[in-house]
Order: sequence, then structure tokens, then C-alpha cells
Amino acid sequence: MSERVTRPGAAVGEAAVPPGPGRMFTLLYGIFAVGATSRSAVQLIERASYAPVAYGLSALSALIYVVGFVLLLRWGHPGSRQAMRTLCIVELTGVIVVGTLSIARPDLFPDATVWSDFGIGYLFLPAILPILVLRWLSRTPG
Repeated sequence: MSERVTRPGAAVGEAAVPPGPGRMFTLLYGIFAVGATSRSAVQLIERASYAPVAYGLSALSALIYVVGFVLLLRWGHPGSRQAMRTLCIVELTGVIVVGTLSIARPDLFPDATVWSDFGIGYLFLPAILPILVLRWLSRTPG
């Protein structure tokens, strides 16, 4: 039987993200959620017609980071691990597809997205983060 870690003030049965990498991932997804949401909102409001594919993909990445952040905040709820695993696979697929297309078809990306060039503008964290989370999920009990 695994022991659940609860945070102060948590509802009965609600578990917190275990200490260590899980907390770091929660912080990173929170930062990316705010950053990608802000970036895509400004891009779409100010110049949506300039690069609709790129800006739409920025909005998609923002949604993925927001969902990941919420899943990590609500860690321990039924299905949260599987949902996070699925989200990371979708995220990694997006990074690979957008990264490849942004190099092979730069005409589709006149302006950068979070995932352009595999996340080079974000120190490649968009490519590395889902891999690290998937590894963490496979190594932690749940």
C-alpha cells in the first residue's frame, strides 16, 4: 500500500505532488502556462493574420501547459497520472512536428512559436520537459 502525501488544507483523499522532481515540473509547467498563454494572446490579438499557423500552435502549446499545470496541481486524483502521460506524449509529438516543420517549411512559421526549432527560444525545455516527466512517471509509484 503506497502512502499518499497530502498538503496542508487539502481535501480528504487529495494528494500533493511528491517532493522532488514533481514539484519542479509543477513550477515549470506553471511558468510555461503563463508564458505561452501571454505570448499567444499577444500574437493573436495584435497580428493574427501575419502567421496564423504559428500563432494557433502557440495557443495550442499554451493550452497544453495549462492542462499540465492543473494536472500536477491536482495530483492524486483518479486518472491524473494517465492524463499527464497522455499530455506529455501529445506535447512531445507537437514539439517534434512543429520543430521539424519550422526547419523544413519556414514559410509556415514567419514568426516563432514556443515549439519552433524544438524550443530553441526556451533553451530546448519544451523538448526536454515532456521526456523528463515521462521518465519520472515511469519511475514513481502510482
